[in-house]
Amino acid sequence: MSTNNDVPDVTIRPWRIEDFDAVKAILDDTFAGTWLPELTPEAARAYEESGAPVGYIDEKGPDFFVAEIDGEVVGMVHWEHDFVHALHVPAMHQRKGIARALMAFTEDGMRADGVELARLETDTFNTKSQGFYLALGYREADRYPDLEWHSGFTTILYVKTLSPRTATPSQRKHA
Repeated sequence: MSTNNDVPDVTIRPWRIEDFDAVKAILDDTFAGTWLPELTPEAARAYEESGAPVGYIDEKGPDFFVAEIDGEVVGMVHWEHDFVHALHVPAMHQRKGIARALMAFTEDGMRADGVELARLETDTFNTKSQGFYLALGYREADRYPDLEWHSGFTTILYVKTLSPRTATPSQRKHA
């Protein structure tokens, strides 16, 4: 898929049950590197005891798409209608164009479904994701307290107008 020799070929495909452990490892990696340093000890303990990643994968896994490089799952994305719920790439695979490829795939899927305005959230402490989304053309639409983590975070809502583009059949999200 890539013509730049510095960027590996990324294949994006629907999640399969055999991806469970790889996706769980990706969620654990991004939690440890992004969220854990920012959480209160109580919030971190509550999250770790909750089993949240397993429940999330159990419930929503069939809606995920994963990115692969040479057969290895190196990222995942989950969206529903106009909202991107999750975009995760483990630290060892960041800055390789994987997240950008997953977002382009997601936006094409949204366009194919008639979505005109994409939405997603991140928190104010996550400056890396803020820069990434701004570089992709998202703009801040709102800020509000993040009540999920009980750690005093502020959530930023980002939006992006999706200009009409014809997606190829392999890029469309299938119901």
